[in-house]
Amino acid sequence: MGDQKKDLRNRSIVISEGEHRAPNRAMLRAVGFTDEDFKKPMIGIASTWSEVTPCNMHIDQLAIRAKEGAKEGGGAPLIFNTITVSDGISMGTPGMRYSLPSREVIADSIETVVGAENLDGLVAIGGCDKNMPACMIAMGRLNVPSVFVYGGTIAPGKHEGKDIDIVSAFEAVGKYNSGAIEKEELHTIECHACPGAGSCGGMYTANTMASAIEAMGMSLPGSSSNPAETSNKLDDCEKAGRAVIRLLEQDIYPRDIMTKKAFENAITVVMALGGSTNAILHLLAIAHTVDVDLSLEDFERIRLGVPHIADLKPSGRYVMQDLHNVGGVQAVMKVLLEKGLLHGDCLTVTGKTVAENLAEAPDLAEGQDVIRSFDQPLRETGPLVVLKGNLAPEGAVAKMSGLKVKEITGPARVFDSEEEATKAVLEDRINEGDVVVIRYAGPKGGPGMAEMLSISAIIVGKGLGEKIGLLTDGRFSGGTHGLVVGHVSPEAQVGGPIGLLQEGDTITIDSISQSLNVHLSDEEFAKRQAEWVAPPLKATRGVLAKYAKLVSSASKGAVLD
Repeated sequence: MGDQKKDLRNRSIVISEGEHRAPNRAMLRAVGFTDEDFKKPMIGIASTWSEVTPCNMHIDQLAIRAKEGAKEGGGAPLIFNTITVSDGISMGTPGMRYSLPSREVIADSIETVVGAENLDGLVAIGGCDKNMPACMIAMGRLNVPSVFVYGGTIAPGKHEGKDIDIVSAFEAVGKYNSGAIEKEELHTIECHACPGAGSCGGMYTANTMASAIEAMGMSLPGSSSNPAETSNKLDDCEKAGRAVIRLLEQDIYPRDIMTKKAFENAITVVMALGGSTNAILHLLAIAHTVDVDLSLEDFERIRLGVPHIADLKPSGRYVMQDLHNVGGVQAVMKVLLEKGLLHGDCLTVTGKTVAENLAEAPDLAEGQDVIRSFDQPLRETGPLVVLKGNLAPEGAVAKMSGLKVKEITGPARVFDSEEEATKAVLEDRINEGDVVVIRYAGPKGGPGMAEMLSISAIIVGKGLGEKIGLLTDGRFSGGTHGLVVGHVSPEAQVGGPIGLLQEGDTITIDSISQSLNVHLSDEEFAKRQAEWVAPPLKATRGVLAKYAKLVSSASKGAVLD
């Protein structure tokens, strides 16, 4: 063979060779392909650029840089787009039902384009919460050499000399409602919370998933904490374009990287950083796609050995940009590896292992206090806690970071929608000690398992954050904090116990014993179960109807296939 270069056209060769494919090639010549390009691997650049959210409004420029990198690396790249929706804009409205289903729509669309066009490799660039796991699900399904790039975190806003962000605006609504601030201050916070491009700034879902994807080895080292509006972020994209060609040369595929150990690394990093509860839902779904057996029990097992060391919002003081300034996710991973908590032998998109990548990574900056030492953690174990009990036989998820109150027993205040519950909170009909229940909000019942940052932030803003419990078969935003439990499974719509609750039932949420129970006899439970009738699905046409018919339980990642 000698020095003959390897043909990297794993899939596109069905178009680029043979006289009978002249018509196929004629189409590509119209978009700029030459004879020379047909000898190169075709690389898809999946751009989630959109003007509907600051998280993604700069990704058009990032995609161009990724294309340049792939071209310089020896590929024939093509940019294509997919959708995104903004959780922050749809939050607290009926539009929020579309958020989680958008994960499947985006994954399907990337799979469709790469599959239809016979592309050899993929660079996907994500920003807002759902398009990131969606890119990973598509990569897992397609199993073509792939690199993910995070669009990056937003810079913090400023108000009265303090850093603020989107959650500050949600919580300001509760403060205004309780009379703690004037309308003018609410407006000022609204105007300064989001200063430019990038994803919500704390350790919310976007930054959590970016960190998890880097820990998993599917994005380039250091890229998850590089802020949106920096030259570093442009470099991330260019390097990703080159990296995908190297993956083709080395025959490294997503399923070689996304192993059980890689998911364990991702979970470890999420626990140490105090990430979003949504990470559980998304990591379960990605694992399902690549046939890795991951369950809620795995999260629980890993959580017990990993301290929460990052003082990041929503429960802490700092934002992702602060973490970047002291060494970033890489520096945290380096500490975790030294403590024996990461699998250093996992393969990554650099072609090297996690340990080899981290040998070149920066250490945490001297004197920083964004990341605590292991002997003074914020919490001895990870803060994402799985609860089980007669209200959640399949499990439920709570984020117990920064909470002084670890359990609550109180009367159930039962609502069949977030809107009704929010109205009750704003009208001061919820009292200290109550346990607010929002049901028929799950994957099928919502449909779409809406996030409830709006109501949880209002509760915190009104000073009730640790004085009432909040329980739902829906989800919470990565920005949510307080005594809240989501993902209650099975959900009400399929006959889960949460659907059998009645106003005034006594409920206990206990994060120490990790239990979630209603104080009812087995006989009463059985009687209610026998009388329960499933309500009709709320959507009868379109994407929400299809989603409601196909979606699985939250305890399995709310997957469709």
